Amino acid sequence: MAVRDAGFAASIEKEVSTTNRLKAFLSRYFYLCMALAMSGLVVWGFSRTVDAHLFHAKPQRPLLLWMHGTAFATWMVFFIFQSALVRVRKVSVHRFLGWFGAALATAMVGLGTTTSVVMTRFDMSVLRQTDVDSFLSIPFADMIIFGSCIALAIYWRARPDYHRRLIFIASCELMDAAIGRFDFWFNHNIFYAGLDLLIVLGMTRDWIVEGRVHKVYLYALPPMIVLQSLAVYTWRVNPAWWQGITRAILG
Repeated sequence: MAVRDAGFAASIEKEVSTTNRLKAFLSRYFYLCMALAMSGLVVWGFSRTVDAHLFHAKPQRPLLLWMHGTAFATWMVFFIFQSALVRVRKVSVHRFLGWFGAALATAMVGLGTTTSVVMTRFDMSVLRQTDVDSFLSIPFADMIIFGSCIALAIYWRARPDYHRRLIFIASCELMDAAIGRFDFWFNHNIFYAGLDLLIVLGMTRDWIVEGRVHKVYLYALPPMIVLQSLAVYTWRVNPAWWQGITRAILG
């Protein structure tokens, strides 16, 4: 009987030790690992289209598209670097470089919205594509969500628990461009579901490490899903009111 009890106790102790190691790993390395994984997803997704649509595109794409790609790629490198700085306890450097990130994010919002308009005009006038104007709702929604999360992250920069989650959510919102490069996710209108699953991983990390989901996720995710759903609706259905807006934007 004593041997059985000792074996049971050892089993419990092993499970507790494994759980503690998982908590410690997620606590320390979750955001860095996610930054690396998301960057890998970007490379994977865009590698499917970037050669034909940018590097060797015929006709050549506007210079603005190159600027757009450079800025958004820089953000992913910045996201990795900032996560690594926190991990090696270079918090002062992280905070100093944060203002570069704020400037970069501001430029990205401007580039994201402007590039979407310029490229839609290009697709319509040069490539002679039709029914592409309604897709403007997707990049517009992305930039609204990304910009709002970044603005709140700057406001709460002295609250690390708020700040890092908002930066993470903002970065996840950019992933629809990579996920949408895969036909299945694009054709079935579920690329937003893909990026929202990445956010759910952040919620799962909180639940495992802290025993609860941080309220940033609870307040941010529902309105995000509403706006994402509206963006997909206006893209696919293209109601009359949205047609009027896109005509006014595109001229």
